[in-house]
Formats: sequence, structure tokens, C-alpha cells
Amino acid sequence: MGAVATHAINPWLYSRMPYDPVRDFTPITRVAQVPNVVVLNAETAARLKIGSLPDLVAYAKANPGRLNYGSGGNGSAGHLAGEMFKAQAGLFIVHIPYAGGPAAQLALLSGQVDFNIDNLATAAANIRAGKLKALAVTTATRSSAMPELPTVAEAGADLGLRQFDIHTWFGLFGPARLEPAVTQRLNKAFVDALATPELKARMAALMAEPAPTTPGQFGDFVKAELAKYQAVVKATGAKAD
Repeated sequence: MGAVATHAINPWLYSRMPYDPVRDFTPITRVAQVPNVVVLNAETAARLKIGSLPDLVAYAKANPGRLNYGSGGNGSAGHLAGEMFKAQAGLFIVHIPYAGGPAAQLALLSGQVDFNIDNLATAAANIRAGKLKALAVTTATRSSAMPELPTVAEAGADLGLRQFDIHTWFGLFGPARLEPAVTQRLNKAFVDALATPELKARMAALMAEPAPTTPGQFGDFVKAELAKYQAVVKATGAKAD
């Protein structure tokens, strides 16, 4: 099982990798995706009168450098999502890295940072408790877990964010040069399993959504994700070694 970190982000963060994310694997199917969500500390949102994504962008443009966002560290998914958001919307917002996701979440809840782009499954309980103000999900389509939330692309369509699409994904890979017949059998077995009510219910409880593909579609997706993250990692200068 691979993920956005192993096959799209880490190859650009580390100067030496023990594997090639494309050459050394046979893509079988994408399995699931989990949306990320733009969340503000609820007290901060009320104080700054930020109730929507356009409000956040407008405040950031009117007050360059006054807002900050936290992440689980330089090169983390939250950091890179934040940098994509800043770049596409043309904003100057300060990034504050923490030693892991839990520390960044605690910083947001305590008001040390203004907002995060966090995993929806992680943030959901605090959103529902009113401790965090959710503005938008980062996927291309709305999340079935919180369908009332717009996507960043929807809410920011007139703000330079029409193409914004980022999420945590997981997929199944085989070893390099796996026989096509074996690849197809594995693909069918996993795609069929992902369509069962039992697995759909289990994923829904984790706020994940099944995302099956053909092997070819998954291979193309991984290459596109690699290219996307190469650009943002290069722009930030983030390194993990």
C-alpha cells in the first residue's frame, strides 16, 4: 500500500530514496481518498469576522503577513497544501511548522496559529464541537461526510483557486513488471471489494471515500501527483534530510 507521501511527496523531500516511485512499482488501483479541510480557530474566526473562504482571502490580502498557519513540519502535507493555497491566491501568510500533526492541531486549538489545512477525519470532532471553524474542503468535489462545506475550488473560483485540488490518498501497488494478467485480477478483486456496503461503511466512519481506478488510470494519477508536488516542494525549498 502506498500513499501521497510515499509516491508523490517524499521523492522530492529526500535527496536519496531507496526506490523510484514509478519505475519500481506496478500500479493496481487507487483505494481511497481523505479530504483535507481549511479550518480556523473558532475564536479567531469570530474576532476577525472570517466566516468563509473569500473572507479569509480578503483578510489576508488586506493584512499581508498578519495571518499564520500551522503544519506538522516542513514538507508535511499540511505545509505543502498551505503553500499551494498561498501561491494560487497570491497571499503572504506565515507558515509555522510544528513537530508533527498533533502538535499543530493543539497549536490551532489553543490559538497559537490562525488556521491549518488539516485532515478532515482528524479535524471533524473539533469542527462539530464548535472549537474549529471549517471553511472548505480541498478536494475537487464535496465530501460526503460534510456535504455542506464547499470545496476550495468552488468558494475560491473568482480568487485564483478554481483548480485547487489536494487530498490524502492511498493506493495499491505491486512489484515492478508484474504480469498484466495478475495486475488485472488484483484490480478486479480490490475494485469489487471497494464497492461492497461493508467496506463503504467502514471507510465512511473514517471519513474516507473509495476511489477505485483501472491500473492505467492509477499510474497516470501517480505521475500527475508527482509533478504537482515537485513544483510546490521546489518552490518552498523544503528538505527532509
